[in-house]
Amino acid sequence: MDFNMKKLASDAGIFFTRAVQFTEEKFGQAEKTELDAHFENLLARADSTKNWTEKILRQTEVLLQPNPSARVEEFLYEKLDRKVPSRVTNGELLAQYMAEAASELGPTTPYGKTLLKVAEAEKQLGATERDFIHTASISFLTPLRNFLEGDWKTISKERRLLQNRRLDLDACKARLKKAKAAEAKATVGVPAGLLAPRLWLEPRGGAEQELRVAQTEFDRQAEVTRLLLEGISSTHVNHLRCLHEFVKSQTTYYAQCYRHMLDLQKQLGSSQGTIFPGTFVGTTEPTSPPLSSTSPTTTAATMPVVPSVASLAPPGEASLCLEEVAPPASGTRKARVLYDYEAADSSELALLADELITVYSLPGMDPDWLIGERGNKKGKVPVTYLELLS
Repeated sequence: MDFNMKKLASDAGIFFTRAVQFTEEKFGQAEKTELDAHFENLLARADSTKNWTEKILRQTEVLLQPNPSARVEEFLYEKLDRKVPSRVTNGELLAQYMAEAASELGPTTPYGKTLLKVAEAEKQLGATERDFIHTASISFLTPLRNFLEGDWKTISKERRLLQNRRLDLDACKARLKKAKAAEAKATVGVPAGLLAPRLWLEPRGGAEQELRVAQTEFDRQAEVTRLLLEGISSTHVNHLRCLHEFVKSQTTYYAQCYRHMLDLQKQLGSSQGTIFPGTFVGTTEPTSPPLSSTSPTTTAATMPVVPSVASLAPPGEASLCLEEVAPPASGTRKARVLYDYEAADSSELALLADELITVYSLPGMDPDWLIGERGNKKGKVPVTYLELLS
């Protein structure tokens, strides 16, 4: 018990000495041992690495799991060292709803069949997303988290210990300085033969011994901390490798999603002619549904699916030569183009958004198409790409 009390009193004395030294430094009343410029640069680089690693880690977690409640739940499971329960992705949940809707509305109807096809694609997208989250968490998030919870905690601990050693060193320097000042003051007016009596030498000698011990401990701790800080370079190399793995997994994820959607579009395109005999998907690139409004203020960049060129004219007139077609005496109108349109063949007129063209219809034409003229160019244009003005 006595030993513990002595140790407690000693620790309290050291803590008090450090607090006094720290306070006097803040008020400019005590000298402070400065670290060399290289050491300061190592400290700054380590702090910057830690700060940016935290930000990248947090934002990557948001990217992989946008739901904050789910992130908190996963964090608690990790802290409790328990396995995170499997969670259904948004794509898989959407697939489930679509499949249930198809079952209730009729799986043999065109709408029900399409719902089932889209549900299967969404299920595949959800499974792909799950694999991506798992891979990215292991190859990217885990190394970043290990650095913050492992290496950085060790560095922080050694830096705090170095700070304490520096405070002890500066406190010893201050005591030695005071001892020398007291000795110089006490020797004023003392004859030369009586200089440096034993009583005056003891305080100074004890302060010098404490200073030598404090300097040795400070130098040893500074070397340990320096080695840890120089290890940040290895951390950068490791994080660079993990970043490449993250990009690779993300590339794989988006490539798989693209293939799933491309397969789905091909399935829907092959069945669209049966459901809507007058239309087809003329490209393998994804298309957006038609606009729900033709208001003049609607300028969205979505591209509606348009009827095929083969359906423009009635049977026997598919080879109509547009150069021989004259505009009617009346019935021509001005139209503003809502979206860019690339002509599928020479019978169509390419369009640029916001340009004005003259349009008119011919007897027997599909109502979804018009004849458009711009200067000396003429061709068929889809009505859904136009806003009729007059």
